[in-house]
Amino acid sequence: METGGPPAAPGQPGQPGQPGPVLGFRSLSFAYQGLLEIPYEVILAQRDTLEVLDLSYNLLEESPALLGELERLSTLILDCNSYSSHVKFPYMPSVTTVWINKNKIGNLPIFVEEIRSKFPNIKILSMMNNESAPSYFNGGSLDQYIDYRQYVISQIPSLKILDDTEVLEKERVQAKKTYRMQRTREGSKKRKELHN
Repeated sequence: METGGPPAAPGQPGQPGQPGPVLGFRSLSFAYQGLLEIPYEVILAQRDTLEVLDLSYNLLEESPALLGELERLSTLILDCNSYSSHVKFPYMPSVTTVWINKNKIGNLPIFVEEIRSKFPNIKILSMMNNESAPSYFNGGSLDQYIDYRQYVISQIPSLKILDDTEVLEKERVQAKKTYRMQRTREGSKKRKELHN
């Protein structure tokens, strides 16, 4: 476990011979630990100060429900785990950055709705190398990549960066047009089916 933040002062908890955890870290990393479960006890001991949490390169797949107690958390890194499209996050309005690259996300609409509804202030989302994020990393075509970007941008208008690329205003405009037209066509098709 890597930590960031001020060291404990002599005589405070966390020093050799003193009981209790070191409090006050702004960042914690549990990367490359082979974790099957999130170490909530250690993480939640930092609830008053923790801003960055790195749980990457583990074997996690459980929904991180208790992370909702981290009211100051701004960055959540979940790269290279086993999260699927059906992961359930707690409501976390303080989180502005989520990295969930190289997981098992296959259903884009389900996952994007979860991100949109649970991270209302998200600015940076990176989900490269997932089945639902086609790119040259995983054999996707340029058309698939563009469509993926437009869909995500249309559903999460607060995004400033998607994957490793800034969201441009012209992309935002095109995404809105593309997915508004798709919803309109679907609605027209349903109305025609009802009248036949």
